[in-house]
This record gives sequence, structure tokens and C-alpha cells, in this order.
Amino acid sequence: MENVKYNVSIDTYKERLEERIIAYLSEWKGLAPERAMDIYYRSRLADQINSGRYGLENMDYKYLAIDLAENEPELFVP
Repeated sequence: MENVKYNVSIDTYKERLEERIIAYLSEWKGLAPERAMDIYYRSRLADQINSGRYGLENMDYKYLAIDLAENEPELFVP
């Protein structure tokens, strides 16, 4: 039972992190929320956070959004 609570907490934390990254991308880049969401979910960053690789889920959402923009600029091309 404890393991289930732990997994739910991590999943909830990751969801909230993703929400903050998307909201920040939308505000920072002046994107519609739907566009920011599309960019995020097509990114390598989304895959890495979802899989728990590299401990990225422990980093600041603003840093991660800026890193996404710098390392995957092709996602921002209309």
C-alpha cells in the first residue's frame, strides 16, 4: 500500500511540474496554451520527465522550460 501512495505522489508531482512548464512556456514565449502543450509533449524533455531519467523532475520548471527552448528550438517553428 505504501508503494502505491509513493507512486501516486510522484505521478502527481510530475503532472504539476508539466503543468508549470507548459504555463511558463505559454507566458514566456507568448504562445497559446494549446501550442505550448503541443510543444512540450512532442519534446524529449517530456519523455525524460515521464520516464524519470536523469532526475529532471527534481529541477525548477523555469530552468526546464528554458532548457527545452534552447535544446529543441525546432519545436517552436510554426
